[in-house]
Amino acid sequence: MILHRARFSIVIMNKYPYNAGHLMVVPKSHKADLSRLTPSESVELFHLTRKSVEILGGAMSADGYNIGMNIGPDAGAGIRDHIHIHIVPRFRGDTNFMAVASDSKVQSISIIDIFDLLKPGFDRLKGRS
Repeated sequence: MILHRARFSIVIMNKYPYNAGHLMVVPKSHKADLSRLTPSESVELFHLTRKSVEILGGAMSADGYNIGMNIGPDAGAGIRDHIHIHIVPRFRGDTNFMAVASDSKVQSISIIDIFDLLKPGFDRLKGRS
């Protein structure tokens, strides 16, 4: 589900989220590591990461965030040769026994509802990113 398209990158929702509101900022070009990004791609990638955090905070009142990248298959990259930044909003008390005891995740809001909640914030970025 694409939330925002910019010149060099897109912001998408993770189909299999670690937590409600899990987003990814993805360069449009297929590059295996950070050194292959152009300066413009790098700036936009971080800009959209920053804006995504602002939008998540405003729309979902997250208490914190995990932001990171898995570069290369040995680091857990699910998409070989295509870097991306994960943004996982965290909420006080969101880790519970389910994740520890049975490797299950409980998500109390549907991905469609989250998309509808976040999309207006990303729509306001048009022409500014």
